[in-house]
Amino acid sequence: MKRESVPPLRLAIAGLIAMAAAMGIGRFVFTPILPGMMQGLGLDAGQAGLIASANYLGYLVGALLAAGGWAHGRERAAMLVGLGANAVLLGAMALTHSLPVFLAIRFLAGVASAFLMVFLSAIVFSRLAAAGRDGLQALHFGGVGIGISASAILTGWIFATGYGWKAAWIAAAALSALAFFTVWPMARDGPAVAAGAGREPALPKSTALTRIIVAYGLFGAGYIVTATFLVAIVRQQAGGPLAESAVWLATGVAGIPSVWLWSRIARRMSMAAAFALGCVVEAVGIAASVALPSPLGPLLGGALLGGTFIAVTALGLQIGRQLAAAAPRRALALMTAAFGTGQILGPIAAGYAADWTGSFLAPSLGAAMILLACAVIGWSARDGSLRAR
Repeated sequence: MKRESVPPLRLAIAGLIAMAAAMGIGRFVFTPILPGMMQGLGLDAGQAGLIASANYLGYLVGALLAAGGWAHGRERAAMLVGLGANAVLLGAMALTHSLPVFLAIRFLAGVASAFLMVFLSAIVFSRLAAAGRDGLQALHFGGVGIGISASAILTGWIFATGYGWKAAWIAAAALSALAFFTVWPMARDGPAVAAGAGREPALPKSTALTRIIVAYGLFGAGYIVTATFLVAIVRQQAGGPLAESAVWLATGVAGIPSVWLWSRIARRMSMAAAFALGCVVEAVGIAASVALPSPLGPLLGGALLGGTFIAVTALGLQIGRQLAAAAPRRALALMTAAFGTGQILGPIAAGYAADWTGSFLAPSLGAAMILLACAVIGWSARDGSLRAR
């Protein structure tokens, strides 16, 4: 007897939980924990940028691995491996003081998060599309904002009660492990096309696809500077623990409805135009985080960052999927790889620039300029056929 498919709403909720654990917590809990690590271990901004970039290098490697055909028919298993490894590697961060070991752990965590992102998105996107429930993608991506909000509350409470950065990593690992055991029975199917389709063909030759991939890579380099160092910026401005948690919480809360909001904006214009507009709004927020006094600047920067970066990420993936309809997993993997390349370069350059100049002003303004360039290229890739459904 054939097993019934998971209902679309249940699948979207499973996606939300997995994205909260692997992306909102697994990737971005580093941001609120980072100031404690810098203070406790004597790390400078350049070393902090290296740790962040190790994670994004792993993300790039994982995305490239995911682009191959080896996972055909095994997407669910690969996704669960990524989600489970995420929890284990979060806990491992509490077991060492060694910079090289931190780099290795965060590299492996990046591979795990890329597997989760590519394979989970392929499963959720295809099954929601097959069920005519594309609108539930907003729920799926809302998990990132929920995870960031949870990481802000969790780390804020841990640091306020006198526990250190090691306790924060352990608590994050426990939350992620809980998510793993919750998602396992909820997401029990692979992509809708896996059973009846062969391996995906090569990506089509498309100028619009090339432009959106380039724009997506630039977006990765621009947004990640503030996404990595925002809480460190608050600490540098002597904002205090409460301000640090509030700024990161504002980022997460703004991110929860962002995909839903920007999908409505995209219905009124091409998705590429919405992508470009989101980059402009985010550039304003990044500039505000360092140009305006604390706490107003970082709060505004966090809110505009959270209110755009998840949505722009989702819009980019949707555009790539539509431009390569016959090879959606390859498109997702290649765009994730471009995104990862940008993310590797951003924190390294920003960290060393902050050490050299003594503040995050110059690297943040540079990131804002990159996002404006991203907007121009994204706008040039617009196509009237690419509208949100």
